[in-house]
Amino acid sequence: MIAGWSEDRLRQALSVEAGPTSDYDLNPDVAPPAGSLRAAGVLAAFHEDDGRLMLTKRASGLRHHPGQIALPGGKVDAMDADAIAAALREAREEVGLDSAQVDLLGTLPPHRTVTGFAVTPVIGIIRGPFQPRPEPGEVEEAFTLPFGHVADPSRYRVERRRWREGWRSYHAAPFGPYYLWGATARILLGLARRMQA
Repeated sequence: MIAGWSEDRLRQALSVEAGPTSDYDLNPDVAPPAGSLRAAGVLAAFHEDDGRLMLTKRASGLRHHPGQIALPGGKVDAMDADAIAAALREAREEVGLDSAQVDLLGTLPPHRTVTGFAVTPVIGIIRGPFQPRPEPGEVEEAFTLPFGHVADPSRYRVERRRWREGWRSYHAAPFGPYYLWGATARILLGLARRMQA
């Protein structure tokens, strides 16, 4: 049974002990490459009125992950104090979200991606009205998904596809025209599971 939107559920989820996640979780036979990971941050920002989650559809002309559904965010630049600062900066650049509107609740353990990043998910609440302004060339669309979809572990399924001369399994939680999958789906599934703990 999935209860409705509640800020308290998010706060409680952040207090649940859980380890880091990885794009390799469903593929134990594939060893992650050696070497250091690059730091990155993404912002999982829920609207305060009903808990809908802000997401983006990446522009189709981008070199990396074109057309994919993503949380606003990116790599930690030299100007960023940490992954939280990077997530907030990227949200401002990608969709025009002022960091003053974001009530930060905390972070989840880093998620390791197949592209060599350690992505820190930053959890926050968007206070007051917000109308996204997608950055042309970077974001094709900014949209929201209902809290009931994001917070329900049963909405996530395991799929697989051919990848680098083999099969790769991954999590997916499609909603209407939006195909939520990969690292973003795995991060949100981790949060959903914490909310059920």
